[in-house]
Amino acid sequence: MKIVAVTACTTGIAHTYLCAEALQDAAAELGHEIRIETMGSVGAEDVLTDSEIAKADLVMLAVEITIPKERFKGKPVYETHTHEVTTDPVRIMKEAINWFEHDYDPASAEPVVKATASTEEELDETLNSKNGRGIGSQLYKHLMCGVSYIIPFVVAGGIINALSTAFANLWPGVSEVFAQIGGHSFGMMIPILAAYMAFSVADRPGLVPGMVAGFMAIDTGSGFVGGIIGGYLAGYLTLWMKNHINLGKNLKSLMPILVLPLLSTLIVGVLMKYVVGIPIAWLNDALTNVLNGMNTGGASAILLGAIVACMVTVDFGGVLCRVSYAFAVATLATGEPSMIMAANMAGGIVTGLSLTAGTLLFPKKFTRQEIEMGKSTWLLGLSFIVECGIPYVLRDPKAHIIAQGGGAAVTGALIAIFNCTQSVPHGGLWVAPIPGALGNVFLYILAIVCGIAFATLMMFLLKKNISEKQ
Repeated sequence: MKIVAVTACTTGIAHTYLCAEALQDAAAELGHEIRIETMGSVGAEDVLTDSEIAKADLVMLAVEITIPKERFKGKPVYETHTHEVTTDPVRIMKEAINWFEHDYDPASAEPVVKATASTEEELDETLNSKNGRGIGSQLYKHLMCGVSYIIPFVVAGGIINALSTAFANLWPGVSEVFAQIGGHSFGMMIPILAAYMAFSVADRPGLVPGMVAGFMAIDTGSGFVGGIIGGYLAGYLTLWMKNHINLGKNLKSLMPILVLPLLSTLIVGVLMKYVVGIPIAWLNDALTNVLNGMNTGGASAILLGAIVACMVTVDFGGVLCRVSYAFAVATLATGEPSMIMAANMAGGIVTGLSLTAGTLLFPKKFTRQEIEMGKSTWLLGLSFIVECGIPYVLRDPKAHIIAQGGGAAVTGALIAIFNCTQSVPHGGLWVAPIPGALGNVFLYILAIVCGIAFATLMMFLLKKNISEKQ
């Protein structure tokens, strides 16, 4: 048989290419010819031509995100997930061929998509949606599509911000430029998340309302959670309009360039402003007031250190993280080094480092994709980028919320006990060599190590081996 395939994982880094290699080996073993297109973080590589698709007997999609399928119209399309393929590529390829030979209907006008049953069950179990089979999987895929696009923005922006802080005293001019670049890169995270979630739901017409929803989430203070809500809202509203508004043949061309972007963007913007933004902003203000009331020293300071550190980590860049970080930055307004800022950043550092430690020490408890990501999360952790934990918490929320949140809380409490301080608002552990950036720097590092140890222990106790899950 002639097979063409596309592979695309959440991050577009390791698993995309591991899956392609696995499919290549499986095809060789079974005696089939295969051409594979990889859709990684650098974009599509080895792109399939129209001629190759036309000549193919079967199309295989091993993807964790939504990809356009229009070019495969009229072809038999078997869809599964990258981790299924890397786990047992020969079995998956045999299942695809068996489906093509016995169940595929060549009279179908649309691409036929058939995911493996075990994958659907696993995703439904992860999202606690067994009673709504398929819905949870679709919501998960739309969310992960957005997440896959924000990761390069987060990595680039976070590290450039860290370099900006490191250069602050040596080259102020360079530092200022780096801060501007990093700020723009990191600041695009929520709009990109919402835009590509909406794109995943409604295709290209969802990009404009999704992007606007993301910026409205920033403006209203609803942050990461608001961006997720806005992405779903923009996507499904645009999809509904696309399916239900009929302007006739003469005006049909106006739908994608005028009607859909105008109506969907206007409606989503108003809803984000008055329906989503107001309650989330109120929640942000309420949490900030609670934190201000605890900043009185003594035992309450220890508790406060634990809370702000836990908040910056426990929702992996969401509303709690933003409130905690804004509160910590505000404590620097007096010009004095801040314990709260130290607890906040030290707690965030724990996330990436503990994930690397967990994947190295207990690889059986993580998927191959998570293990590959773990090889780089230590770098993101050192750069104070907590969003690196998003793919992990989506797969196993209970274990990682307790582990990373608890580890950060331990670190934050120790920061208060050790009276560690910080005078810069970002930079991760890279600012440690800068004179005056951190107070009691060795105890600061000790507090982080203790938090990593606690988080790693919790992952060992709470996470099951992958084989046990299946």
